[in-house]
Order: sequence, then C-alpha cells, then structure tokens
Amino acid sequence: MAFLPRLAAWLALSGIAAAASAQSLPPEIEAALARAKLPRDAVTLTVADAEGRLPPRLWHRADTPVNPASIAKLATTFAALELIGPAWTWTTPVYLDGPVQGGTLQGNLYLKGQGDPRLVMERLWLLMRRVQGLGVRRIAGDIVIDRSAFEVAAQDPGAFDGEPLRPYNAAPDALLVNFRAMVLQFTPQGNVALLQIEPPMAGLQAPTSVPLQSGECNDWRGALRADFRDPARLRFDGAFPASCGPRSWPVAAADPANQAGRAIAGMWQEMGGQLAGSVREGRVPAALKPVAESVSPTLAEVVRDVNKFSNNVMAQQLFLTLSLQQRGVGTIAGSRAVLQQWWRDRLRSEPPVFDNGSGLSRDERATAAQLTRLLQYAWASPLMPEFVASLPVAGLDGTAKRTAARTAGVAHLKTGSLRDVTGVAGYVHAPSGRRYAVVAIANHANAGAMRGVIDTLVEWTAREP
Repeated sequence: MAFLPRLAAWLALSGIAAAASAQSLPPEIEAALARAKLPRDAVTLTVADAEGRLPPRLWHRADTPVNPASIAKLATTFAALELIGPAWTWTTPVYLDGPVQGGTLQGNLYLKGQGDPRLVMERLWLLMRRVQGLGVRRIAGDIVIDRSAFEVAAQDPGAFDGEPLRPYNAAPDALLVNFRAMVLQFTPQGNVALLQIEPPMAGLQAPTSVPLQSGECNDWRGALRADFRDPARLRFDGAFPASCGPRSWPVAAADPANQAGRAIAGMWQEMGGQLAGSVREGRVPAALKPVAESVSPTLAEVVRDVNKFSNNVMAQQLFLTLSLQQRGVGTIAGSRAVLQQWWRDRLRSEPPVFDNGSGLSRDERATAAQLTRLLQYAWASPLMPEFVASLPVAGLDGTAKRTAARTAGVAHLKTGSLRDVTGVAGYVHAPSGRRYAVVAIANHANAGAMRGVIDTLVEWTAREP
C-alpha cells in the first residue's frame, strides 16, 4: 500500500502534464489517425510509467469517459484476484437423497451450482463418473438443479446485438455447463460429413451427418443453412464443403434456460445411466451432505482465460462471485457495489461506471486516467505476475495475436471491441527495462480502423526517447 500515496501525489501533479500533453500528439500517432480516418476527439490515449514515478509521456483526453468494451474485464479480474485470491476454486457438489440399492438411487440426485465458470463437458463427465463410482446406474427420482447461488433475471440473448446464437452473448448461470453452448463437430467421411454434438443434449433431435458439396471452404457455416429455431430439433438444409476438412462450430443454446438440464441428462444417458424421472429445478435440502464434487481450476487460471480470450460469460461468472462471496448470493447490483467499494478503498478515487463485469455493455464508462491508475496499482501489487500473465501477448496469443508483427512480444494488452468501440489497455516493455502503462480507445463509427493506431502507439512507446 506504500505505492498509493506516491500515486496520489503523482495524480495531483499530473494535471499540468496532462494539459500540456493533450495539446499535441506524436507525429507518428497523428499520421496513424489520419490514415485510419479517426478524428483526434474520437480517441483517448495515455502512456505512463507503470511505477508512477515519472510524468506521463502521453495524456490525450484522459479524463473523458468512454465505453471501454472488454477492457472493463481488467477491473473485474484484478479485484477478484485481490478479494477472493488467486488460489480460490469453485466447487459443484452432488447430493443423493435416498439409498443406493442394486445400482438404483431410490430418490433424487441434486447438483448445486456455485458459479463455476469452467464446468465444461470433460469435467461434467468426470463428475458423472464419480456418481457412477458410488454404484448409481439408475436414478429412480429426478435430477434436481439448484441455481440459487445467483439471482439473475432472465436475459434475452439477442437483445445486445441481435445475435442470440453467438456464444459471447451467453448469460451467466450458477450452474453454467459448457459456457451455455454446444459445439457442432463436422468431419468429412465418404460422401457425408459426420456430425457430433458436444456435450450430448438430451431431447435434441439432430442428424448424424450432412451431405458434402464441392467448392472452396469459404462461408461453410452459411452453406450448411442451419435452422436453430426449434430448440428440440436441429436441421441443416444445405451441405458441408468437403474442402474444409474437420471443423468446429460453437453455438449458444437456442433454449438457454434448459441447456444445463439437457446437457446433464444427455451426458448421464451417454454414459449408460438411466433416469426414471425428469430434470427440474429445486433447492438442495439442508440436511443433505455432498457425496461428490467437481473442483474448478484456480481463480488465477480462470482470470487467464477471461483476459486472454475475452470470455464474456466467464467474466460475468467471476463478477457475480464477488457478491456471492461477500453477501451470500450473487447479484448484478451487489457485485457492482462490491467492485465500486473495492476501487474506492484500494485506488482511493471515484470508480468507473460498472455494468456486468464483462464489458459487453453499452452503459459501461471509464476514462483512460482511471484505467491507467488501475494498471499502475496492479503493477505495484504482489499479484502483478498473475495479472500480467493473464493479458494477451501482442502478436503472439489470445485476442492480441493479430497485432502487427513488428510489435510482437513487446506488450501485454487486454483488447476490447464492440460496434463503434476498439481499444487496448496494458503494459509495453521497453528495451531499457522500463514498463509503461498504455491505454488507447476509440469510440467512433470507424473504430475498427483503430488497430493500426494501436500498433503505432505500441511501437512508439517501446522506442523510448
């Protein structure tokens, strides 16, 4: 915490430097903006010493609130590292409310969701395998899903951008199974492409193959002419280009409220289990004790997935876990309050406008100055190695892989993009060994052209005066 007084002092003095540096931009940046056809008042740019010891090198419109898109995940993830801890894990326990006789559970099987962001199909299989290891082959009652850890209103997955089947629009769930999505695997064999659905979905009618067609592998998804309108039936009125080879297509569930139940029942049945009853929602009786559980990867590993690949639903799971841990139930309003209080306590300044923790929002607002403060605070923290390692490496991995080759490896940058928003925030590593906190965000109809400006800014930052 010794860093905070130094940061506060720097912020008090930075007004003069900020005013001066806001008057002009480096010629390289001006030229890049001109090429991108982005006006100066559409972008916010900062370059500051990560340790906060020197005046900023660049401070353009730094106090102007902008939509940060997925850069907002930086606050969610670092707050979680501090408040919950990098070694934290989520558990998904299983309960039985009856005896097991002759391979049959004489009662119900309960699964209690507790917010695990990475309960993927492989871990669901392992959990079901542990249940079978207890001698259960048939469930005489129901499979009961307990989602009470989160209190989140039902969401229209197409409300944000009219793309309800895009996995990035999946909503959070206390029992989030496979990111509320399924993966369609197409494998050409003979005259058809074999279709495999992961995880297996109970009650979903789907063909086992689709016809092959000749031609180039361009818009192969469009060529399939998939029909997802009926949640109980998947149709393909087109064909799969043979030239594509094996392909995967992640698709958000058409019936998100029932996706977890279908996946759990489907996995149970595929493993040879029988279910006499149905899958339904309910609460775990207080007297029951867990008989098995699935344990998630550590929070540090989850943070890495969230930031490297900008996974929206994982970020929202993490966000809701903040209030779940502090208040006993995960709510959007509760987590906003927790995150705002954390910001005021740790950074000693007014926080950004937080929404759902992922940046998939039109209401979120942050200034480049606020994001710079966050990056400097994180750099001074004992948790800095975990945090920096979670950020995409420019030109090499994650969502920053497409940055220019000339800047490859010199920066760790969290990207953010929405319609009319493109930006990055993170650290640039200079040959001298100095590290710079960098923020660059465009809010403009032509924001997609900001990528070239970002490449130029990173290169300029690394080339110290």
